[in-house]
Amino acid sequence: MPHEARAVVALKKGAPVEVLPILVPDPGPGDVLVTVQACGVCHTDLHYRDGAIGDDFPYLLGHEAAGVIEEVGPGVTDLAPGDYVVLAWRAPCGQCRSCRRARPWYCFASRNAGRAMTLMDGTELTAALGIGAFAEKTLVAAGQAVKVDPSARPEAAGLIGCGVMAGYGAAVHTGEVGSGDTVAVIGCGGVGNAAIAGASRAGARRVIAVDLDDGKLDAAERFGATDTVNSRGTDPVEAVRALTGGHGADVVIDAVGRPETYRQAFYMRDLAGTLVQVGVPGPEMRIDLPLLDLFSRGGALKSSWYGDCLPSRDFPVLIDLFLSGKLDLERFISETIALDDLEAAFAKMQRGQVLRSVVVV
Repeated sequence: MPHEARAVVALKKGAPVEVLPILVPDPGPGDVLVTVQACGVCHTDLHYRDGAIGDDFPYLLGHEAAGVIEEVGPGVTDLAPGDYVVLAWRAPCGQCRSCRRARPWYCFASRNAGRAMTLMDGTELTAALGIGAFAEKTLVAAGQAVKVDPSARPEAAGLIGCGVMAGYGAAVHTGEVGSGDTVAVIGCGGVGNAAIAGASRAGARRVIAVDLDDGKLDAAERFGATDTVNSRGTDPVEAVRALTGGHGADVVIDAVGRPETYRQAFYMRDLAGTLVQVGVPGPEMRIDLPLLDLFSRGGALKSSWYGDCLPSRDFPVLIDLFLSGKLDLERFISETIALDDLEAAFAKMQRGQVLRSVVVV
């Protein structure tokens, strides 16, 4: 029998979201019903609301969440009611060409719930990133629910589900930051600071934070940045070169995802250095670089998809780092809010006033 729940829905492109009653079906084969406890407010949710990702309205927003398994569907054997989980928007299928090549972090057929959640009139909802967790309850594929240590409170644990994992993984997995490397991170929001924390944890000898806001740069130092550059009045490329013996950084992470920051990151690298783009660009954005520079500077230009993570492997590790005091998830939380406060949280996020607002359900 379907479960009624309150949830945040984007009914049409660009319109303010609404908190509405929805129907969440019982879990089908391979699915689980989750009682959501907390869900972080991510830029991706705003992209969905504004139609920048797709046009499959209405959208059920929210994807960076932690909660408790309420029911499991037929065939689910590794989860049980009462399990504490962080939700992942990648659940490797095990069968696609990437999974068969032992690269499940690139899975091209990630699993989602087999049944749709709906408005009360039966209108099907598109769950953001296959999750839809700005809701009292949500339905996901069992592979999207990763069991973690219940000692981590949900406001912090849920952040592992998207922003923290994306940034941390961009440094550790995609950028392959190693001991003694120099690293520059452009954009010191939640994802950028997670990348800074990841680079510091991986043994980088110098981690340079680049941003337009002194407050964010101060925060970046608390996540492990050794140096800061305010690019509002300084050429960040020259500043990073000056801090790296005139050469540029071994790894540069663009956590903004705009043409101007990508260009800065490209020229901020040392020869044969690595550029990692983890900031999500808009669909209209373009980049133009001299082909000779692409050739002559060498190195690698990479896009980081979800920090190239394997949730079942990486989520428990990050939670353990948090519980042992080695990854300060609490510092990412700027405020906790209710479902009804999401539009105000979007506005604060756009103004750069928060690292993460977290909805407590």
